[in-house]
Amino acid sequence: MKLLRRAGRRPDSAPGSVALHARNVRFDWTDTPLRWMPEEPIASHLISSLNLLLPEGERMFCAAYTEALPYVRDEKLREAMLGFIGQESMHAETHDKVLREVLAVHGIDPEPYLRQAEYLFRRTLGLRNAEGVAQRQLLVERLAFIACLEHFFAYLGDWVLNADLERFGADPRMVDLFRWHGAEEVEHRHVAHDVAVYFGVGYLRRAGLMLLVFPIFLTLVLRGTKFLVHQDQELPDLGYPRLLTRVFGAMWRGALPGVPSLLRSALSTLEPGYNPEAVGSTAQAVAYLAKSPAAQAAAL
Repeated sequence: MKLLRRAGRRPDSAPGSVALHARNVRFDWTDTPLRWMPEEPIASHLISSLNLLLPEGERMFCAAYTEALPYVRDEKLREAMLGFIGQESMHAETHDKVLREVLAVHGIDPEPYLRQAEYLFRRTLGLRNAEGVAQRQLLVERLAFIACLEHFFAYLGDWVLNADLERFGADPRMVDLFRWHGAEEVEHRHVAHDVAVYFGVGYLRRAGLMLLVFPIFLTLVLRGTKFLVHQDQELPDLGYPRLLTRVFGAMWRGALPGVPSLLRSALSTLEPGYNPEAVGSTAQAVAYLAKSPAAQAAAL
């Protein structure tokens, strides 16, 4: 399958240490099309499925980090965690608006999928009634889980910053939504890994969880895609085999990340000495955030 198609070139110079902070953004979703990449409707729905999945996940991230903060004595790490919480909270709020102002406007009822996401992130991965050592270990498991997911979010952020989605007729507001979000994922990609290491997550636990998280994440995204395609009255209600064929076609055309790069990204986390700094470019992320139309609109 074809690898990434670059919309731009990563800057060569690194900006040095970047203080994390939440950026206010403002999107006008009036008349935003449901299939916002008209030439690639399946890819459009697959990427849009993240609007269904991310808000509950990001709220769980914030809750776990808020629970973890009292145990952290490293001031630099605490500052990074607070910046991470601010950014993730803004991500959840912004994607929630897409559910109401884009999907619902086009007759998509997100509630059945949202109930599943809520069960996963609030009950299965949420705060449990435990005390002492048991409570601490449950927290560490959640932090390790977050680190695994954040690796993929940084990978996807790097992909969307460089993918040429415009050639598929992509709506510029949706492109900006995912590039703004993706740029912040690249910007804070080190935080979840650093927190997991601080709490004693070693190689074996990280590797074992990654082997579990990777297929679960892909399954949830595919399930969300199937959910949106099923409710889209202008598309045939595809079963999973035909849907996967369409997804692979979109990957081949560059509208989605390809399987080879996905696998390489997942396997890179199994290397001893893995460090997320190799995923994407902070300079490129910061440069995009400085010119994001949604961030500029909020600044007016």
